[in-house]
Amino acid sequence: MGPLHGIKVVEMAGLAPGPFAAMMLADMGAEVLRVERPGQSAPSGHPTMALLERNRRSIVLDLKSPAGGRVMRRLLAGADAFIEGFRPGVMERLGFGPEPCLELNPRLVYGRMTGWGQDGPLAQAAGHDINYIALTGALHSIGRPHGRPSVPLNLVGDFGGGGLYLAFGIVCALLEARKSRRGQVVDAAMIDGAASLMTYVFAALASGAWSDKRGENQLDGETAPWYGVYETADGRYVSIASAEPAFYAEMLRRTDLAEEAPDQNDRRGWPALRARLEDIFRKKTRDEWCAIMEGTDVCFAPVLTLPEAVMHPHNRARGVFIDVEGMAQPAPAPRFSRTRPDTPRAPERAPGDPTDALRSWGFADAEVAEFARDGAFGARRA
Repeated sequence: MGPLHGIKVVEMAGLAPGPFAAMMLADMGAEVLRVERPGQSAPSGHPTMALLERNRRSIVLDLKSPAGGRVMRRLLAGADAFIEGFRPGVMERLGFGPEPCLELNPRLVYGRMTGWGQDGPLAQAAGHDINYIALTGALHSIGRPHGRPSVPLNLVGDFGGGGLYLAFGIVCALLEARKSRRGQVVDAAMIDGAASLMTYVFAALASGAWSDKRGENQLDGETAPWYGVYETADGRYVSIASAEPAFYAEMLRRTDLAEEAPDQNDRRGWPALRARLEDIFRKKTRDEWCAIMEGTDVCFAPVLTLPEAVMHPHNRARGVFIDVEGMAQPAPAPRFSRTRPDTPRAPERAPGDPTDALRSWGFADAEVAEFARDGAFGARRA
């Protein structure tokens, strides 16, 4: 059982960051019930969403029907936390905004996931990960000096700045509610989280240690020759991060450059050293460089494809990835010495009879049957 065993969470089905936060809570042992709207597609129709729906049951609930509303109120009355990821005002129009929900359950933690936040001039505007990180300076800071910014997948906005901060905020509010016996609203916005992730960079900028011009900083992978990615003889890549003097010296020793390399902090010598390293790394394959550098104080790792990452010996030894019903996926993180999370359950193919899902929330079978007759439940698209 994970550290959140005994915590009950109601999740409104949504897009990536909300389900990711719910997955993290469920991975840690929380009992999460996913509420889907009639007509929503099954996760099998959207493979990228399927793994994010692991470890929890789901029901299809028509919140616009009186019976569906009654079921939802029963769920929220017994929940510790609620997750919704719609634009500001949508849940209020459905009758399940923070005020009625906290009146119903004063200890409820009401988690809201948006891109722009619950207020501000852009609150009602559409957007996606790339837009939120663009407005925080994060996107501008990543990429080559004379080209367009590089998009870091949707890791910084959706998952890092969004889902992770929502999960963290919910757990913080749950801890506080144990003392105060009062719930509250957690306004998790991807723009806020992405900005928070940039704290180190803003600190470096304020101290004069960071250039606001893209591709001119030690940790951007484009400037310092001892921190970056290099192509190998077989068209693959390796990464080095020899930032500390001892690591830099080790990298020079293993590339036979100890006698000709400039002082590590002499920027005038960086272009020539990068050119030499590019030439040297292209003379051996990625696996040959692994034999020379992996596990040493060079601070080295091969750049792996996703299937290769699953099979790497270190990842296999630690169980970084697991197999659930034939599908490789990241294991729950972080790890705990005592309250270890169970192995994740595969996502449901489709919600079936809601009786089993609602039984643990205190619903009697007869009640569920009555709600079904009254039109509380619907079906989603196959």
